[in-house]
Amino acid sequence: MEKKIIIATGNEGKMKEIRMILSDLGVPVLSLKEAGISAEIAETGNTFEENALIKAKTVAKLTKAVVLADDSGLEIDYLNREPGIYSARYLGEDTSYAVKNQTLLERMEGVPDAQRTARFVCVVAAAWEDQTATARGVMEGRIAYKPAGENGFGYDPILYLPEYGCTSAQISPEQKNEISHRGKAFCAIKEKIRDILR
Repeated sequence: MEKKIIIATGNEGKMKEIRMILSDLGVPVLSLKEAGISAEIAETGNTFEENALIKAKTVAKLTKAVVLADDSGLEIDYLNREPGIYSARYLGEDTSYAVKNQTLLERMEGVPDAQRTARFVCVVAAAWEDQTATARGVMEGRIAYKPAGENGFGYDPILYLPEYGCTSAQISPEQKNEISHRGKAFCAIKEKIRDILR
């Protein structure tokens, strides 16, 4: 097995966060593009776990490295946990997050604080040789009344974190990696794969 990790994503914002989290493993962390892999992967699962495993296993068949894939999204309780596993495809994959965020805020208009509960969920799947492992991370919050913050990407500007008094897009990248859904899931998977990378 090659001592490197391939992340099954082309999302640069995600790669930046993941590289920071996995930096202490001491092995190269490559995106699909950097690894020279192009794979069309249909996310046909009904859960974050299923989608993450589909991506990791598909790419693992094309390489001898450890492959990590994540599926993540925003669950809004008031909207029956929408957009959920369809977060990236909500309103169409080419629709900007500014439009997606504005649409969700409009759907939540007039909804009181107590009913604005929401969370980011991230499931990471690891696949190597014939083995797999998964880890889940959650960051609880509430839907803000308007977007705020320049850090992060996607739905970060509209998830308000009451204990920090700001949105997910207003905290520093370092702090976000400690408390975020992605940070928690990747830290947990890191411990599961540390031994196989030795």
